[in-house]
Formats: sequence, C-alpha cells, structure tokens
Amino acid sequence: MKYTTLPHTDIKVSKICLGTMTWGNQNTQDEGFAQMDFALNKGVNFFDTAELYPVPARKETYAETERIIGNWFAKTGNRDKVVLASKIAGTGDYTAHIRTNGFSKEALNDAVNSSLKRLKTDYIDLYQLHWPERQTNTFGVRDYKYNLNDKWEDNFNEILHNLDEIIKSGKIRQVGISNEKAWGTMRYLEESKTHHLPRMITVQNAYSLINRVFEGDMAEVAHREHIGLLAYSPMAFGVLSGKYIKGTATKDARLNVYSHFSRYNSANATEATKRYLKIAEDYNMSLAQMALAFVNERPFITSNIIGATNLKQLEENIDSINISLSDEVLKAINAVHAEIPNPAP
Repeated sequence: MKYTTLPHTDIKVSKICLGTMTWGNQNTQDEGFAQMDFALNKGVNFFDTAELYPVPARKETYAETERIIGNWFAKTGNRDKVVLASKIAGTGDYTAHIRTNGFSKEALNDAVNSSLKRLKTDYIDLYQLHWPERQTNTFGVRDYKYNLNDKWEDNFNEILHNLDEIIKSGKIRQVGISNEKAWGTMRYLEESKTHHLPRMITVQNAYSLINRVFEGDMAEVAHREHIGLLAYSPMAFGVLSGKYIKGTATKDARLNVYSHFSRYNSANATEATKRYLKIAEDYNMSLAQMALAFVNERPFITSNIIGATNLKQLEENIDSINISLSDEVLKAINAVHAEIPNPAP
C-alpha cells in the first residue's frame, strides 16, 4: 500500500480508502465485516462513511452503515488502526427523514453525537459536510444556474464556528467538504484564514475517467490551497469495470438493481467507456485496474475511495495501487477525453 497524509496534518492515510455506502443494503453486516478485515490486512487504514448511508437513502435503513462499522470496532478492537471519516447529510427532499435544519449548530451537534454513538467511538478523524446547503450544480448537473428564489444566506463563518466548538470538545479532529464547488471551497478557506477558524482540509467529489470535472477550477484550488481530493465513484457505479458493456453484470449489480441512477449510463458515457475498455485490453489490463490507477496517480488526489460488493472486486480494486500507467496509455486516455469530455458530470 502507498500512504500520504491528510493536508495540513500529520494523519497518515492509505492512498486507497474503503468506501462503505452499500453496507446495510446491498451488503450484509457480515459482508461489511469481511471487507473491513480484508482491507485492513491489505494496508488500507482509511474508511469513509456517512450518516446518510446506505444508498439509496431510506428511512428504514438510515445510518445502518455506521452501525455496522461500530459493531466491527466493538468486535475487533481495531478503532485505533483506522482513520475514520464520516459526514453530516445536507438538506433536501432526499434527506427529509433525517433532519431539516441544515448545518445549524443544533444539526451539527445532533449529527456528530448520533454518529459517535452508532460508530461506538468517542472521536471521528475527518468530519465532512456531505453537500452544500445553497443551491448549486451538484450530483450530475453540469452547469450552474442562478435561482432568483434561492433564500440561502451566507453562513460559512457560522458553520466553521460551530465546527470549531466540536473540534475543541474532542469529538472530531479535522473537517472537510463534499460535492462542493470552487466558490464554496474558497469561501470556507477565506473564513478560516481571516478569522482563525478550522480549515477544510479535503474535498470529497466525484472523479473518474468519465467525470473529470474536478480538473477545471477545483484542481487549481486543490493545488494552490493544498486541499486534497478524496475521489468518490472512481468506478462510476461499476460502469468502468466494463461489465455492463460486456453483458457480464449480475442481477445484483448496482445499476441493475437501481436503474434510476442515470448519472453514469448515458449514451456518451457508454461510448467513452467502450473506448477506455479498448485501451485497457490493448495494454493487457482490466478496465477496472486502468480506471483506478488513473485516479490514484492524479497529483491532487489524497485518497481514492473504492467500493465493492464482494471480496473479489475489493481485491482487484485495492491492487490497483501497484499499477503505473505509461505515457502511451495516458496519451490514449486523454485522446478519448478530448473527444468525449466528462460525459457523466
């Protein structure tokens, strides 16, 4: 395994992070336990979860993923071996069953305390805001459009003050953001610098061969402000395994079970994936290995969040850390990207 540190800290994390959002829905507790055992044995010391998980979010399964992780900590005693990240859910119809008061002081305290109880721990290493409260282009929306009826008011300073209190209580160590844009990221950093408030050290956004939107404004922010990307969906919900194109996807494959998740299966995304599959086969790699190796090697990546529904997938995904892409492969990848840029934003 390869390791780095969370920016502006001495917290050592594996370049591969174990994603957990299927546990409690597609995966049982026993399967989640097996994945954590396997990953830790392979040198993966960084686990990412959220109160929202498992996905799709439902009242009946709310926060089951955190409960599974907490039960594993209680069973194994491995809490001190893991850098643990979790998130507070943002507002929206999608999360109305959780709470409706956004990132208010009351909401943050409730979310943190509830997560700690489920996770059976007294601290979270990295606590993230799952998506912005304001209306902006996230989750598959390519372009920003201003809504004249948006009643959101700037509350970056208030959020950071509230997070500062929680950090000082010892319940969380560091803070980050997720599904955030360049403007929001810079506003948080501005408030941190001006008012000596906690600094957002990471941003967890989608990034893959078919979604390189981060390479726009956010890549420069990451470089110049030293904020690390935790890349999620590097396999684009399994699309970049090639199994849907080859017709080898099982009935319980994610997009077969949840066909309404259309972010990664547009016509352009499918065409781009076919071309990437050809490159991988030409260079004697699986598409999954190439897709993950590409993400692992990006200079703005702090850790690559991989998820799997079985141990065979998990092993292949973790082993991608040992693959280095040649200049010829990168040239071929970028040629496809130039013709079909970001088909799954």
